[in-house]
Amino acid sequence: MAFKNLQHFVKALEDAGELVRIRTYVNPHLEMAEITDRISKSGNGGKALLFENTGYSFPVLMNAYGSERRMCLALGVQKLDDVAKEIESLFKLLTKPKENILDKISLLPKLGQFASWMPKVRSGRGECQEVVMSEPDLTRLPIITCWPKDGGPFITLPIIHTKDPNNGSRNVGMYRMQLFDKKLTGMHWHKHKVSAKHFNEYKKTGKRMPVAVALGGDPVYAYSATAPLPENVDEYMLAGFIRKKKVELVKCISQPEVEVPADADIIIEGYVEPNDELIWEGPFGDHTGYYSLPDWYPRFHVTAITHRKNAVYPATIVGIPPQEDAWLGKATERIFLAPIKMTMVPEIVDMDMPVEGVFHNLVIAQIKKEYAGQGQKVMNAMWGAGQMMFNKILVLTDEGVKIQDYAALAKYVCDNLDPVNDIHFSQGPMDVLDHSCSKLGFGGKMCIDGTRKFDEEKESESGIQGLTDRTQLSKSGALLETEIKSKYPEIRKINISLLEREIPVLIISVEKSRKSHVRELHQQLCALKELQTIKIILYVEHTVDANDLPVALWRLCNNLDPKRDNIVINSSNTRCIGFDGTRKTKELDDFQRDWPNIIVADDVTIEAVDNKWNQLGLGAFIPSPSLKYKEQLYGEEAAVS
Repeated sequence: MAFKNLQHFVKALEDAGELVRIRTYVNPHLEMAEITDRISKSGNGGKALLFENTGYSFPVLMNAYGSERRMCLALGVQKLDDVAKEIESLFKLLTKPKENILDKISLLPKLGQFASWMPKVRSGRGECQEVVMSEPDLTRLPIITCWPKDGGPFITLPIIHTKDPNNGSRNVGMYRMQLFDKKLTGMHWHKHKVSAKHFNEYKKTGKRMPVAVALGGDPVYAYSATAPLPENVDEYMLAGFIRKKKVELVKCISQPEVEVPADADIIIEGYVEPNDELIWEGPFGDHTGYYSLPDWYPRFHVTAITHRKNAVYPATIVGIPPQEDAWLGKATERIFLAPIKMTMVPEIVDMDMPVEGVFHNLVIAQIKKEYAGQGQKVMNAMWGAGQMMFNKILVLTDEGVKIQDYAALAKYVCDNLDPVNDIHFSQGPMDVLDHSCSKLGFGGKMCIDGTRKFDEEKESESGIQGLTDRTQLSKSGALLETEIKSKYPEIRKINISLLEREIPVLIISVEKSRKSHVRELHQQLCALKELQTIKIILYVEHTVDANDLPVALWRLCNNLDPKRDNIVINSSNTRCIGFDGTRKTKELDDFQRDWPNIIVADDVTIEAVDNKWNQLGLGAFIPSPSLKYKEQLYGEEAAVS
């Protein structure tokens, strides 16, 4: 289904019982984000929120993609897998042998249909240009400030259009934009992104780079801008394929080299000057749940702002998971499973990206395993595939378990795991937002091969290939915390819940006080007779509750460089690997980069929302999720040295 604009999508959400209109005044500075954070974490993503009283001429739509149902509504499907099935069906149709002329003719209707979905530039002005600001002024838009240590207000759902100056190919991406004044923002494109490559090409030519930003329109546009498409594939081809209708584009008014969707709600036109001084942009509370720290980025100069009548301003927040962006990621996981299978990893059966892994940190892949070493083959293929190059932890399993059942998955993987030989480490490009790397954008990766092993993959003396005595371990588990904490006072909490499920994994909260502290502690723990059947120990910092499994995994995945932070014990009595998921410092870890803080709302904003909650029409009071994390803060600022 193709939506005409955001108002059309708002009506569809409302008709489906998926939207709440908030008519009480809510401040775009921090309050909208705090309300949205509470709703997005309230169970099943809560509802979409339309803030109608913003102090501006535009209402603000938030959490529009924040559940599976709303994501399906945005894409016009019943299930997210539907798009992948259609892609797979089309691929099979195009690649099957054509034995005669009739076979070839039978393709024509599908090819004609596919051609009708291709983007098209039309003449004249579009609905997005019904109103032209006489003097462009970004401060007339309800640009939100999400978190208290953000560098300022940010446009958080911008659909950014650039072109390669050499061949004219279009890229549509999504990169946050910090507001600096009426006609100036930052342009936060990372060095790996296509728009950054376009910028580098403009630098070579010395020409000014035209850029256009669309807000709103069909919700599939924003999704397509986030999709991990190959560099030479137009994002509006994907949008047309999903909505079953071509995207009609119009030329910008002040930057006619760039085209934008005619049915968008708001358009911001401008340019980036290659020879401009860069601007100090950030911090920004990011999707990792930590602040991304400030850095130098290009300046975007605004030359025109246009919008449709009755335009809606779309916004999102990112932060400690789960948030709305988890469902954008889930859509990508489901939609792009088929292309990965058909073009790179034919043995892949399913894939899952747990929300605690914030997309790139943790990916689970299920394969049809047929020969020894196939896990490593898949590992290398996936780390070489587009944005999968940013993946930090890859968990592989076979068809013996349902990968969305995390408890069953963990047990199956551990049953098949030799911690010494079945965990593979590498190095490579990492997301610029990954703060755990010793060097920006470059760090360690690991693959945990939890597939069943062929004889060729096993050592002759295989050591511990499973729990030697599950009953004994389960019964003694309840005594472990008291006994171990009495011996090691730096241990604050021990999560033994996985042992009770016959999963040989411990999670330990530890307060470090010296260099190599976690390494020495791990060696000492592995020497204990009671822990000889443990295969993995995960260490998190002392402020983290090891018994809060989602939070502990989220913190561990963010704070871990797997290649640097693993401790392997291989003795005659035990094979156990430890992972140090604590904060790294100059003093204790020789870590030279600043370490970001986690993201929480400030007390003033929490109190303000508490006081107006009964006026919002959101039902029973929901306390701030930030309260849970206050004790985990490293201080008051966005970063600590």
